[in-house]
Amino acid sequence: MGGAAGTLASVRTIALVGNPNVGKTTLFNRLSGLRQKTSNFPGTTQEAHVGVLSRSGREDAAHVRLIDLPGVYGLGLDTSESRVCRGVLEGTLAPSGEPAALPDAVLIVLDATNLRRNLELVREASRFGRPVVVAVNLIDAARRQTIHVDAELFASLIGAPVVLVSARTGEGLGTLRELLSTEDAARPAGVGDEAGWADDVYARVASAREDRSRDTITDRLDRAFTHPLLGLASFTVVMTALFWAIFRLAAYPMDWIDGAFGSLGAWLTGTLPGGLLSELLIDGVVAGVGATLVFLPQIMLLSLLITLLEQTGYLARAAFVIDRVLRPFGLPGHAFVPLLSAHACALPAIMSARGVPDRRDRLATILVIPFMSCTARIPVYVLLTALLFPDRPGMQALAFTGCYVLGVCAGLLSALVARRTILRGKSRGMALELPAYRVPDARTAILTTIDRGWIFLRKAGTVILAISVVLWWLGTFPKVDPPAEATELREVADRVEAGEIVLLEQSDAPLEERASMDAEGIRAEADAREASHAARASFLGRLGVFVEPVFEPIGADRQLTVGILASFAAREVFAATMAVQVLGRDDAEGEGTFAALGRATRDDGSPLFTPAASWSMLVYFVLAMQCLPTLVVTARESGGWKWAGVQFAWMTIVAYVGALLAYEIASALLGGAGA
Repeated sequence: MGGAAGTLASVRTIALVGNPNVGKTTLFNRLSGLRQKTSNFPGTTQEAHVGVLSRSGREDAAHVRLIDLPGVYGLGLDTSESRVCRGVLEGTLAPSGEPAALPDAVLIVLDATNLRRNLELVREASRFGRPVVVAVNLIDAARRQTIHVDAELFASLIGAPVVLVSARTGEGLGTLRELLSTEDAARPAGVGDEAGWADDVYARVASAREDRSRDTITDRLDRAFTHPLLGLASFTVVMTALFWAIFRLAAYPMDWIDGAFGSLGAWLTGTLPGGLLSELLIDGVVAGVGATLVFLPQIMLLSLLITLLEQTGYLARAAFVIDRVLRPFGLPGHAFVPLLSAHACALPAIMSARGVPDRRDRLATILVIPFMSCTARIPVYVLLTALLFPDRPGMQALAFTGCYVLGVCAGLLSALVARRTILRGKSRGMALELPAYRVPDARTAILTTIDRGWIFLRKAGTVILAISVVLWWLGTFPKVDPPAEATELREVADRVEAGEIVLLEQSDAPLEERASMDAEGIRAEADAREASHAARASFLGRLGVFVEPVFEPIGADRQLTVGILASFAAREVFAATMAVQVLGRDDAEGEGTFAALGRATRDDGSPLFTPAASWSMLVYFVLAMQCLPTLVVTARESGGWKWAGVQFAWMTIVAYVGALLAYEIASALLGGAGA
């Protein structure tokens, strides 16, 4: 077979191509197992999954490289996914870190239950001149629908091997492995350019028995899930249940991680000699990274459940319901996919907005995408909802759902404002194919979850670690002498302990014990005043004091102001920032993140996270634009920094006003407890 010269004797490259919802990635995962890596294609945010398939039955077997390309409805479309596929098939594009070269063969994955539409991709892929193997997937689902596919006739018509497979059950994978491990693929010879070609092939290779008596459960579910009222209600119930499960199930590993890092910090404190290096390790690295890794269980569980939910086919039904919601706000139905994917990350979501045909529709979609709650906000949501509702997972789940709803509502209202002012025009309707209901593939979901978790760990090990170290340095220096009142208090404590001063407060304890207790209390007060003085005098404290008047109306003190400012680099460092400031104090050593933050105080001794301040911070982080890479991608995709500036200014104003309202309302409703 042709392809990358010089690699035939050792490694062969096969590109997987297919429409969305054909089970291509599931098949890729079954063929490659855990021997895979995830990166990106250069210049894009499209993920590149690269796996290895060993040839079986030969001791000197070489390896087959598999590249899972993005799902596309057509290779000729002007979308980022189609451009990536064309680049790989033309030999001009490869995953990051790998040389670009022509693939040795193309594995085209088709859906046996929707074969007619998929056949168009066979025609398009054949025009690149690469050898082809066709895998007709979901053959088990096709049989349940009484659909029969004649693989031998199909192969003879297109001149390429055809294998009937089920990536979910493993049927046919052995035969497919053998084909991919050899050079038996061939260029399709029976693919023509005449109109009706796909219809003719489908009519000859596929057949189905009609069964009019079946009012299937699929029809009933579709009527419910796409109903204007029932569909919206079911979507709300599903998402609330999903978040409840996240809080309930993730609580155990979160406690384990939190306790482990608390114990590690306490052990290091008792083991390492004092000094700046020990402080850096304990108060910077352990406190910052530990406070971030505690949220890993939620992120992985969310990814797992969303992947399973998507595989069932439910999310496509939800798209029809949400389409009815989008249109009155001036957004097209095409915006649903970018808005939905934004709940994972805004960067690929903004890139996927290229699929929105109209320029004004596309700009409106790009501007409101960051309002959708991405995974970077999860650590903030979890922290604040846990502080608001400790040991109440049901209320935490409702508050968590409310964050997502608030972000969506803010995005819709912002889109309405934009379409009525700077982006006037009519939005377009949307046509979306409903995939069949399927049993989710746990293996694929788990591998996807591992990928997402590893990405988060890499970020925690690089960006968050670096920010934590910088924050520790800014919060530690310059070193200052203790304040005069702290020195005086320690002198008083020494005299009380020596019996020179006797405090005359009423107590049932003996005088000696009461004096000793009083001395310890006086020293604790001295330590607190010294720590507060050092914190305010540090570079970080000075910055917080300088900017504090801006955020004071929304309930933020010096420490919360620093957390907000640090979060403009990346939202998820808020928890790490607060942990570095709070867990580094003597009175918080050995405590877990939530316990320490829950009892943290301000400079005046009042609670740091009052209910009103917590609600205010929660609303602020739902609505604020705090992701510099998102602004860069917005500028690139919209054609200039003007739109990125509009996006940043509008979201900042909305976030501040929303947080101010939340703070005032919570303070009024909760009275003294709120403030």
